[in-house]
Amino acid sequence: MQEKVLLIGDNKSFMVNAITKDLTEIFYEVTLVAPAVAFLKGLSFRPDIYLVYLDNVNDFSEVLFYLDTQVLSSDIKVCLIGEKMQIEKAYQSIPEERVEASFLRPVNIKQLGERLDYLIEHGNISGEARRILVVDDDGMMLKAIKSWLENRYRVTIVNSGMSAIKFLATNQVDLILLDYEMPVTTGPQVFEMLRSDPDTKDIPIMFLTVKSDKESVMKVLELKPDNYLLKTMPPKELVAQIDAFFEQRKRDKMI
Repeated sequence: MQEKVLLIGDNKSFMVNAITKDLTEIFYEVTLVAPAVAFLKGLSFRPDIYLVYLDNVNDFSEVLFYLDTQVLSSDIKVCLIGEKMQIEKAYQSIPEERVEASFLRPVNIKQLGERLDYLIEHGNISGEARRILVVDDDGMMLKAIKSWLENRYRVTIVNSGMSAIKFLATNQVDLILLDYEMPVTTGPQVFEMLRSDPDTKDIPIMFLTVKSDKESVMKVLELKPDNYLLKTMPPKELVAQIDAFFEQRKRDKMI
């Protein structure tokens, strides 16, 4: 079955049409639509990838805002193609940590195809997979943790405590990985808000922290999270601890 790519761009653009042709030749099913929210809302199918070809970024702001909400609610995968300044401006409408990949123009179709293959392969997670929400103000850390976990779990990332609260108002998750040291609304403040809300009080929460000294660890544990994970631990160890957590919960339910 051909993978479906929705290419969002100007259908009169030579480069947009060239990319459509090139992706089709490497066995992608490409649908080209204009940068308008109405077209995205009217889709009769679910694309594997939303690929945005940035031309006049100002014309794309509404579409990018819409895609940002969809990333949070539907786990869609968004990629950008554009010049460096265009991509940086696009991040004002859709945060960088919620963009799967960005490609500088002129784009190398072979590299583009290989990256899309990887994103699709690692995005085919069963709908029954556990869902994890990662909350951290560090965009690079968010993307790293997502890349470590997305082979096993359905992962959503947000960059602030209030974004997490907003997401959880309409979505369910099986685990929250919450950065302890965040500006504005700190990890402990978010933790207390979640624990005081009947709708979120039972969601397991693990703190993410860079501090491993005894005093800092005891301060974290005083809040009684389900665990705390050091950001400096090897990725395999972090994943193993999360796997073990879910395995233990599974065994507990069987007792």
